[in-house]
Amino acid sequence: MRRLFNGIWNVITTLYRLIVIGMLLVFGLLFYALLQGGTPVRVPDNVALVLAPTGQVVDLHDVDPTQRLFEDLAGEIPSRTVLRDLTDALHAAAGDDRVRMVVLKLDDLWGLGQAQARELANALQQVRRAGKAVHAHEVFYPQTHYLLAAQADTVSLDPMGGVWIEGFSSFNNYFRDGLEKFGITVNVFRVGAYKSAVEPFLRSDMSDEARLANSEWLGDLWRAYTSDVEIARSAEPQTVAGYVEDLAKANGSFDGNAAQLAARHGLISHVETREQFRQRIGAEIGFDDSHGSFRQIHHGEYLVAARREGRLPGHGSKARIGLVVVQGDIVDGYADQGMADSGLVSQLLDDARRDSDVSAVVLRVDSPGGSVYGSERIRRAVVRLQQAGKPVVASMGNLAASGGYWAAMDADHILAHETTITGSIGIFGLVPTVERGLEKLGIHTDGVGTTELAGSFRSDRALGEAARRVIQREIEHGYREFIAGVSRARELPLERVEAIAQGRVWSGGDALDLGLVDELGGLDAAVERAAELARVDRYAIKAFRPDTEFLFGWFKPFGSRIRLPWLPKWLGGVLRGDGAADLVAARFGWMRDPRGAYAHCLCDTSWR
Repeated sequence: MRRLFNGIWNVITTLYRLIVIGMLLVFGLLFYALLQGGTPVRVPDNVALVLAPTGQVVDLHDVDPTQRLFEDLAGEIPSRTVLRDLTDALHAAAGDDRVRMVVLKLDDLWGLGQAQARELANALQQVRRAGKAVHAHEVFYPQTHYLLAAQADTVSLDPMGGVWIEGFSSFNNYFRDGLEKFGITVNVFRVGAYKSAVEPFLRSDMSDEARLANSEWLGDLWRAYTSDVEIARSAEPQTVAGYVEDLAKANGSFDGNAAQLAARHGLISHVETREQFRQRIGAEIGFDDSHGSFRQIHHGEYLVAARREGRLPGHGSKARIGLVVVQGDIVDGYADQGMADSGLVSQLLDDARRDSDVSAVVLRVDSPGGSVYGSERIRRAVVRLQQAGKPVVASMGNLAASGGYWAAMDADHILAHETTITGSIGIFGLVPTVERGLEKLGIHTDGVGTTELAGSFRSDRALGEAARRVIQREIEHGYREFIAGVSRARELPLERVEAIAQGRVWSGGDALDLGLVDELGGLDAAVERAAELARVDRYAIKAFRPDTEFLFGWFKPFGSRIRLPWLPKWLGGVLRGDGAADLVAARFGWMRDPRGAYAHCLCDTSWR
């Protein structure tokens, strides 16, 4: 009877999947036909370019085709915006006589790193140097949004809105007490006094060493932020600090009207509603009756036209500078959205090596690291490119720490932003066991083995001393390999690397002083440096992306699931009952190194 029931259930689920997949294919074909049937975008004269990023700003668009289709069909805003699409649109607009001004619309933007904001700020300054005004309006400016808006000629704020600047912080969840309740023992092996990535498993609070290191790099980021804002707004030093103080102190001048407080401190130039903003801009550039606002074109539509018209740099040239992105936690094997599959990244680097048109490669890194083996796979692919005579330049984004630094350390030249979080040169190992949890249920484990190590790594047994020695020695060996690699690649004395390693996190500015990076700059500067090393004058950028086949892109969601390889099934079920598994999977889903060794920085990103 049970076999019959299972057979019927399998038939039902198979039919269900076929029906759903068939519907998705039909919708996809219809959507594709609509796109192909559209008329080419035309850029009118005397128009405002509306820069309107949505969702999370990323270096690589990693949303699968199914999600993109449903976002479009449901009328939802895109959940990802590629940074290069924004900067390319601004670069093209700077030299386009049809574009008279740029308007920033940031309402639907919810994820932007400070380093990314700086790259966009540089592109906006290029527009202003071309004699074109930049205007910004928002109901409410979060901290990083305001860094971008501060670059505008006029910064407009709704009367009911405000500018929320609070400073930067680093907070983590600590799981020691929770793991204790479930009877889970997390055996930790690490090297480095500052390797705080393992602290959530061992402590219920932040260590003094982590507190010191975090305070320093957070201070660097805050000084850079306040300086950038004050320079952009032509404000006096300490303007931003004074604004935050007025917001916070009980007897300050803040009476609840956040818009007026921002105006008094010079952070904004206009307090007006969206309709008043539209009228003000329309009076300058003219109105478009078709949608009842000023004459405008969305940056996505403009970019399509600019590419078709050959307005992007390097159009028509044969030489290519390859671009490969390492985005998110580095994993060995299948990567969920927001993670970097080290095998796939290595393959893309090899594709660039075999492409005869590619003269050099920029490795863009926005990653806290992850799998040691995965990071090493990417580094080896970088070396293969160099051996083929193609220079590699690493461009560090918001975050290029631990394994992210490991992957990039052999590049011919490394650029970072002053606010990039990098360093964290250290390694740790984690071996969770659940023997105490099983004992609480009255389940015990016993048996025999042929050697002292046989059965040592079972999750239902306590980790033996012999196994501990083996793992600790492997972690120490990996750490020696890491610092030796940095010493060789960066041409620094080994003793010097040991002193600045220890798992400690550095800001990009400090990393430059320490010799961990060569230059401060963004992606555009990295591309220029790669072209110089390859000795090419005219070139275009060729982005190497994962080649998602049509059917695979549609089937992929049906094969994805939460992966917690180190949790027993019964415990996963318990955790899923109260939603904790989602938290653990999101936070530690990158733990898939074949040897259980990780170079990862739990650098909290609340500052974004």
